[in-house]
Amino acid sequence: MDIKNVFVAGGVVMWPLLFFSVLAVALIIERLKFWVKISRSQQRVVRDVLNTYRLDNVVTAIEILQKNADLPIARIFLAALELEEPTPEEFRLALESEAQAEIPLLKRFTTIFDTIISLAPLLGLLGTVLGLIASFASLNLGDVGGTKTAGVTSGISEALVSTASGLVVAIFTLFFANTFRGLYQRQIALIQEYGGELELLYRRRYERGDKVYASSR
Repeated sequence: MDIKNVFVAGGVVMWPLLFFSVLAVALIIERLKFWVKISRSQQRVVRDVLNTYRLDNVVTAIEILQKNADLPIARIFLAALELEEPTPEEFRLALESEAQAEIPLLKRFTTIFDTIISLAPLLGLLGTVLGLIASFASLNLGDVGGTKTAGVTSGISEALVSTASGLVVAIFTLFFANTFRGLYQRQIALIQEYGGELELLYRRRYERGDKVYASSR
């Protein structure tokens, strides 16, 4: 049985399942591109910025961050480094506030993934019910094995195909949703780690009385 026949056999619920599957694939591709870009560039950028900052070259550090402003960690660092002679407390608050502002971007599409994971099996169950209703409607006790057998078989096929399709869509989406959730949690931990390193460097500079900061506007 080819895909077209499977789709037809699944009944009416196959249309919303098709929509959910296409939507899930599109969002998964977007998230994969997002996380691959971060994993490839973030560590190098953070290392360059922290090393440059240790050498008291704040202007160069800011320039590096501005060139990589498409990375969440770069925007977080910029929010603190572009302040005009902040106190350590103000510096920390700037890091934390910008980190909170980046969370929706890191968790983007999570609600949609959860919705697809929840609704796909329910649509499959709905298809099962509709298929069984069609089977029973076609069943005629006085014509067992006769002309009504095709209707019963078709209803059972609809029930099985729709259930399997709903589960496939949900399982596929769940796998990637959990993967992105793990990447998000790891990213939050890295932001805290890198932010802590930058804050420590700033506090050392502040305690030395070196409050000369350049703004790259």
